[in-house]
Amino acid sequence: MSKNRKSPIKDIDEKELWVRHPKDYAVGIPGIAVSLKRTVASMGPLRAARSLLKLNQVDGFDCQGCAWPDPAPEHRKSAEFCENGAKAVAEEATTRHVPPEFFATHSIQELERHTDFWLGHQGRLVHPVVRRRDATHYEPISWDDAFALIGTTLRGLDSPGEAIFYTSGKTSNEAAYAYQLFARQFGTNNLPDCSNMCHESTSVALAEAIGIGKGSVQLQDIYDADLIVISGQNPGTNHPRMLTALEVAKKNGAKILAINPLPEAGLLKFDNPQTVRGLSGVGTHLADLHLPVRINGDLALWQAFGLLLLEEDERRGGGVLDRDFIVQHTSGFDDWAKEIRTLDWGLVERATGLDRAEIARGARMLIDSGATVHCWAMGITQHRNAVATIKEFTNVALLQGNIGRPGAGLCPVRGHSNVQGDRTMGIWEKVPKHFLDALQQEYGFEPPQENGLDTVDSIRALRDGTAKVFVGMGGNFVSAAPDTVVTEKAMQNAELTVMVSTKLNRSHVRCGHSALILPALGRSERDRTGGIDQRVTVEDSMSAVHASRGPLEPASEHLRSEVDIIASMAQATLGHDTSVPWSDYRADYTNVRRAISHVVPGCASYDEKVDRPGGFVLPHPPRDSREFPTKTGKAIFTPSPLAVIDVPEGRLLLQSLRSHDQFNTTIYGLDDRYRGISRGRRVVFVHRDDITALGFENGDMVDLVSEWDDGTERSAPSFRIVEYDTPRGCAAAYYPEANPLVPLDSTARGSNCPTSKSVVIRLEPPSGDDATSEGGGAPIGSDLGHKSDVAPEHLS
Repeated sequence: MSKNRKSPIKDIDEKELWVRHPKDYAVGIPGIAVSLKRTVASMGPLRAARSLLKLNQVDGFDCQGCAWPDPAPEHRKSAEFCENGAKAVAEEATTRHVPPEFFATHSIQELERHTDFWLGHQGRLVHPVVRRRDATHYEPISWDDAFALIGTTLRGLDSPGEAIFYTSGKTSNEAAYAYQLFARQFGTNNLPDCSNMCHESTSVALAEAIGIGKGSVQLQDIYDADLIVISGQNPGTNHPRMLTALEVAKKNGAKILAINPLPEAGLLKFDNPQTVRGLSGVGTHLADLHLPVRINGDLALWQAFGLLLLEEDERRGGGVLDRDFIVQHTSGFDDWAKEIRTLDWGLVERATGLDRAEIARGARMLIDSGATVHCWAMGITQHRNAVATIKEFTNVALLQGNIGRPGAGLCPVRGHSNVQGDRTMGIWEKVPKHFLDALQQEYGFEPPQENGLDTVDSIRALRDGTAKVFVGMGGNFVSAAPDTVVTEKAMQNAELTVMVSTKLNRSHVRCGHSALILPALGRSERDRTGGIDQRVTVEDSMSAVHASRGPLEPASEHLRSEVDIIASMAQATLGHDTSVPWSDYRADYTNVRRAISHVVPGCASYDEKVDRPGGFVLPHPPRDSREFPTKTGKAIFTPSPLAVIDVPEGRLLLQSLRSHDQFNTTIYGLDDRYRGISRGRRVVFVHRDDITALGFENGDMVDLVSEWDDGTERSAPSFRIVEYDTPRGCAAAYYPEANPLVPLDSTARGSNCPTSKSVVIRLEPPSGDDATSEGGGAPIGSDLGHKSDVAPEHLS
C-alpha cells in the first residue's frame, strides 16, 4: 500500500446514531472548531493554513462548494470561507490517497457494498485505472491508452447520439467550453448536467417570464433590500456565507421572511464567528417571520400573496403596485389579475397548511417593502409545479416593479460553484441556435441542431440501450440522479463509462461493462499544464465571473487538468487534423478564453476582464436596463392553475434534503449538528402527531415505500423515525439515501427536473434481517435532553 494510506476508515453503523435537540442558531464557536479540526486532520496544519487563506481570495481559488458570490475585493476578510467550504477543501486536499494497489486489493463487488461516505474517505485518486470488459477489478492504465480506448469506442458507435457527455457544476468555464465543443464537434447535443436535477425549473421559468434564465440581483442588492424573502432554502447548511450577507442586510434595516416546511437554524439566529457579537452568542436574529408551509404549498401561497397585494392596492386606490412599471415593462397583467381573483381560499389553506391570517402577515411584509429580493433554492425547484411556482414569484415581483431596481430582484441561489457558468459556456442539451451559429462561424464545422438528452432522458437511453457511452466530467451521477435502482442498472448497461474525478464514489462501482476512472487536478491545486502556471474562471450565482488559481502541489504527478483531459479525449477521438486547435487550448488556457470571447454572448474581451480584481459581471438586460428579451419584448405575467397533491390517507409527502455534514452527494461526516443528528444518516423526520396517527413511536425503525401514479412502488429500508417540527402530513429524509424513492418519470412540468421534494410515501415496519441490522440501541426519545451538545466525531 502507498505510504499515504492511513488507518482504515470505518463505514457508517446506524446502530451508533444519536439524536439530540435541534439547534436554534447557526455557526458560532462550534463552526470554527469543526472547520479547524477537519482541515488539520485531513491536510496537516501548514497545508490547511495555506489553502484556507487563499480560499475565495482575489489571488486565490474559488470554493468547490456553493455558488454564493464573493464580496467586493476591498471588503473581503482574510478568512473568506464557511464551515462547509473548509470541509470541501479538506475533502479535496486530503493527504490520504487511493493508489493503484487499492484496486488490486478491493474488487468492484466489494466496493459496491460500501456507502458513498466510506468510498469518498478513502482519499484522492492519483492514477488512471481501467475496468477491462466485465473484469472484477480496476487496474492501472496509462493516460495514452485510456484516451485511445475512449477514442476507439466513440468512433465505433453507430451514431454520435449514442454518447452522453455529463457535467458537474464544479467544472471550470474553460473546461466546460472545451467539453461542449468536443461533444458538438463529435456530433451530439447530449450534454446533461447537474442543473437538470436542481435549478432547471428556474432556468425554464425565468427564460419564459423575463427572457433570461438567471437571477437579476447583485450582492449589493441583498445589502440594500427592504425585504428578503427566502423560500425553500436552508442557507445555514447549503450556502452558509449567505448568512453574513443577511446579517449586513438586517443591520441596514431589512426584514426577512422565511418560507420553509422546517424551521432551519440558519434562518433563526446567526452567530457570526468573525464578530465579537457572534462569538459571545448574542448573534443576529434573522427571520422576522417564518411561515411553515406544507410541502408543495408554495404555488398556492404566492398566488394568495398576489391576490392580497392586488386587493390592497385597490382598497388604497393605488400605492401598492407599481402601475407605471406594469404598463411600460410587462404584458399579460389583465389575464393574470382576472385569473387570480378566482382563487379558492379553502384550497389555499389546504395546500399551504396555513390559515388566512398567517398568510396575510407575510403579504403585509411585501406590501410594506419598497424593495424586495426573492430568494429560492431546491425546496422550490423539485416539484411537479416548480416552473409555475417560480413564475408566481416573478408575478409578485413584477407587481411591485422589483426587477431592475436597487435592492430588489429575483435571486435563485445555485447549489454548486460553477453550475451557472457551465450553462453560460454552452453545457445545455437545448442550446440556442445563435450559440451553435457562433460555433460554426468560429470553427467552420456544422454543429448538430437537434436537442440532446437531459439527465432524465439520458438515464432512459442508457436503460433502453439507445445510449452506450457515458462520460462524466466530475460529480457522482449515480448517487445524484433519481430512481437509484433504475439509474444503477442503466449505468451498468453501458458499453463504456468514463469518470473524470478527484475522489472515489458510487459512479465508479456501478459502472459500464468497461470503465475508466481518470484522476483530475482539484481547484485547490496548482495547474502547470503546458509548463506554465494556468488559471481558470468560474461564474457565481449572481453572474459574476472571476479567476481561480490553486496554491497547493498536486496530490500526484499523474493528475491532469480537466482542460488537458478534454483536449486529449478530443484528439484521440477526432484526430489531430481538426478545425479546433486542441493542442493550443491545452498548452495555454488563454487561448480557450479568447475563443470564449468570440462565441459566448456577453463575454467580449473575456481574458482581459478577468484580469480585473474580482473579475466582471455578465450583462443581464432586465437587471441592467429593464429590457426583457421575451417573445413579447416585455416581462410576462403568467397565470397558472392551482392544484393540490392528493396524498392518500395514511401517507406522507416526503422531501429530500442535505445534512449539515454533506455537500450534494459528498458526505463529509455524520453530524447534522443543527437538526440534532449525529453518527448516522438513515432518519426520517416526521411530526409527532403523524407518528402517533400512523401507529409508530419516536425512534422506531421503518421502511419507506414510495407510491407513484402508475401503481409502482419503490422501497428504501431501515430508517429511524425522528420526531421533528414539520407540518402535519410532511416528512423529510437525507439524500442520496432517499433517492431510490423518486420515480424516474416523476418530473416537473416544463423542465423535466426530478421531483425529489414531493414524493408520496408510507411507513412500514422493517422487513427482513437486513432492515433491522442497522437499527436498535441508539440513544433517542426520552434521552434527548440529556445528551451532550458536543457531537462525537466519527472519523478517528
